[in-house]
Amino acid sequence: MFKRALLLLAGLAFSATCAAQAWPDRPVTIIVPFPAGGGTDAFARPLSAQLTKQLGKSVIVDNRGGAGGTLGASVASKAQPDGYTFFMGAAHHAIAPSIYPKLDYDILKDFIPVALVATPPQVIVVNAQQVPVNDLKSFIEYAQKNPGKVNFASAGNGTSHHLAGELFKIQTKTQLTHIPYRGAGPALQDLVAGQVHMMFDGLGSSASHLKGGRIKALAVASSKRAPGFPDIPTAAEAGVPDYEVSTWYGLFAPKGTPPELVERMASEVKKALATPELQANWTNAGSEVPTMSRDEFGKFVASDVARWNKVVKTANVKLD
Repeated sequence: MFKRALLLLAGLAFSATCAAQAWPDRPVTIIVPFPAGGGTDAFARPLSAQLTKQLGKSVIVDNRGGAGGTLGASVASKAQPDGYTFFMGAAHHAIAPSIYPKLDYDILKDFIPVALVATPPQVIVVNAQQVPVNDLKSFIEYAQKNPGKVNFASAGNGTSHHLAGELFKIQTKTQLTHIPYRGAGPALQDLVAGQVHMMFDGLGSSASHLKGGRIKALAVASSKRAPGFPDIPTAAEAGVPDYEVSTWYGLFAPKGTPPELVERMASEVKKALATPELQANWTNAGSEVPTMSRDEFGKFVASDVARWNKVVKTANVKLD
């Protein structure tokens, strides 16, 4: 009986190994829970292109925007756990449990952490034609003189963009009007067009607009200046010493995905992030290349959920 059990276990292990070696034998999908043009998309697309090269099968980005990234997360949580659907989550999904009381998924229970992909800082950007300022200090003075008249766009209620704005209002004693969008891409389009005044954005999605001179950066909300953007001061250097808001993007698999396929994808992502092409791309988008293990990434997400829960309660943030 014992020998039969050992043979069965050996057979299962061999079958799992064969499945991992054969994977993928068809296209793989990465669900991005925001429209094209946002920060999540800015890192998911180059990553998917590199993974396509490595795996020899197409890795497709599927944009599912809405409700601050929670609609796409819901779809991903219910996907077949067969190693052919992954989810690009973000800091927004650590915030969502504290903002949306009736989510039909749990970021900690319904997903398996695969890899931390990017960690760009938030950046404070303005449309210089709409807001006549040159630095963060003059912006704060301008906002204080015009309470409620300056608006800021976000990728949606409960996103890191939204919370970054709420924290800024508290720390600078300013009254800014929140304008939620379905994603950072549409929000940035309106910022560039002058339909909104400013935005607290992940540097990854603002990068190309900053380099093109279409919007102006006042500060990055991090303890040090961002890679690729040495001329943008930190918020502390610009006069708001305690203002730090970072964002992150990471790959997840639906709960139940075979461990050997999760490990294989984690290995492929690590390999992709080590390529000169992606490292240069990440620098141009203002992000360092993460080195967290899968286990460390899982613990990081859990701690971020707890951290944002405290922030939401302290700031008394409500859905608009």
